[in-house]
Amino acid sequence: MRIVFMGTPDFAVPSLQALLDAGHEVCAVFTQPDKPKGRGHALAAPPVKELAQRHNLPVYQPKSMKKGPALEILTELAPDVIVVVAYGKLLPPAILAVPRLGCVNVHGSLLPRWRGAAPVQWAVLSGDPVAGVTTMLMNEGLDTGDMLDRLETPVGENETSGELFDRLMVLGAKLLVTTLEKLENGTAQPVPQPEEGACYAPMLDKSMAMLDFTKSAAEIRHRVLGLNPWPVALTLFGGKRLKVYRVSVLEGKGEPGTAFVGPDKSFCVYCGEGAVRLDEIQPENKKRMSGADFLLGHPLNESNVHLG
Repeated sequence: MRIVFMGTPDFAVPSLQALLDAGHEVCAVFTQPDKPKGRGHALAAPPVKELAQRHNLPVYQPKSMKKGPALEILTELAPDVIVVVAYGKLLPPAILAVPRLGCVNVHGSLLPRWRGAAPVQWAVLSGDPVAGVTTMLMNEGLDTGDMLDRLETPVGENETSGELFDRLMVLGAKLLVTTLEKLENGTAQPVPQPEEGACYAPMLDKSMAMLDFTKSAAEIRHRVLGLNPWPVALTLFGGKRLKVYRVSVLEGKGEPGTAFVGPDKSFCVYCGEGAVRLDEIQPENKKRMSGADFLLGHPLNESNVHLG
């Protein structure tokens, strides 16, 4: 099929590669404009653009899909289908109407659960036992189009959102190829999304990072895993910031936020229900380390026994 691909971050890269590997004609790639990155603020290309350039594909980076030449370019390209994977822009009705087979989106959740910008992270933050990817025909709403296919996968007990993200982007690419085959041969069966069970997954921000140890140990673990690799969970130890990358849930009862030395000299904290062992942490201006290693140089005392 003749395809225009729209995508920007790492999540979209396997899907574009899968289209090329399957022999589809990717006639153009739309992606977000280059953005400043790093201390020098030099402009950096999105990952999708880098892949497209390696394959000598035409790349367009419009600032807006509602204004400017985007509609004219797409009309002239006349794609059979537009594939959208984490593009980061809503498409207006005029663009949605361009391809004869519609606009197909790969979304990183089991719709209608977790519509929005950060579905993978919110699945982990909420302790969902199962996650997945959905392909759908796009409409004017935010991830509200008719569903075409879904693939499920269990969420690991200690799986971070970054690890789940890496698995789902591969599953999404696989599902996309299958979905396009069905569209091409006329066997696709779009199913309207039910509103029951729909929820919104907003972008994460740094204000979510500080841990609240009055929550249960299970909730603390979900928060830590869901915020890994960004923005990373935080607590305060002796007035200094301590990043928390991984924890384990333990039994225990004590004042929430109170640190104690657990089995094998581990660094543990009481929660509103149960306790957590701080398995992987990072003190200010230091490398990541185990909680036990941290306590070797920072023994608990009255000034630091209470975290947060």
